[in-house]
Amino acid sequence: MKNNADTAVPSLDDVVVTDKQAIADAFGKAAKHYDQSAAFQRQVGHYLMAKLPALNIADSQVLDLGCGTGYFSQQLVQRGMKVCAADLSSQMLDQAKRRCGEGVTYVEGDAECLPLPDNQFDFAFTSLALQWCDDLSVPLRELRRVVKPGGHIVFSTLAEGSLHELSYAWKQVDQYQHVNQFLSQKAIKLALAQAGCTEVDLEFLPITMYYRSAVDLMKDLKGIGATHIHQGRKAGLASRKTFKALESAYDEFRHEDDRLPATYQVCFGVIIND
Repeated sequence: MKNNADTAVPSLDDVVVTDKQAIADAFGKAAKHYDQSAAFQRQVGHYLMAKLPALNIADSQVLDLGCGTGYFSQQLVQRGMKVCAADLSSQMLDQAKRRCGEGVTYVEGDAECLPLPDNQFDFAFTSLALQWCDDLSVPLRELRRVVKPGGHIVFSTLAEGSLHELSYAWKQVDQYQHVNQFLSQKAIKLALAQAGCTEVDLEFLPITMYYRSAVDLMKDLKGIGATHIHQGRKAGLASRKTFKALESAYDEFRHEDDRLPATYQVCFGVIIND
């Protein structure tokens, strides 16, 4: 993504066991067409790239965790970094290999249990991937383990309030869960503290994308594989009547220029590993 999002993290007070295979399968199915729907992911990732430290970039060892199709792995290579691209989905890694070629190391693995040695990297970059973990503090600990002391970890993740327009519209239609829940700012800060991160710079930023219809937004979410709902959803396909009701409810947010907003609350973080 890794990266738009019907994505989610349960709150720290209401832990839900995530089906990682289901998540990998959803992203795997989307891998070949992911880039066509990933405008939001690219916008977030470029903003995060700007937070990488400016000094000693060339020849640095960097981990791109949740690399997806390798878009940002390629950007990091172009900066002169030696990149390890890691993802939960083997199909995503196949796409990354097609993009980046042999100059990158590829690792299939879970952010909560990285198959990597301690103190290997100068930097870690992970954009819109950590929200798929049960407990944010766990992948943060893993990142601290594999990054050298004094190295930097830059990350982005979704925060509470993301896709509130879509969530509101679905609630007018039925009682089922259609949009995942995201961690509050307080819960993200707690996870950082639990992971032992003491030197942290956080920025919370709303980013709004625009669509012609609610269905177009949902097509983008499906296109990037962000379809797994942690809390479960009603089985089966939604009817035409259901989508008509959804469009009607979402229309409350339509702007004068006839566009519908989809707002994400994004947390950007820079950790200096101690």
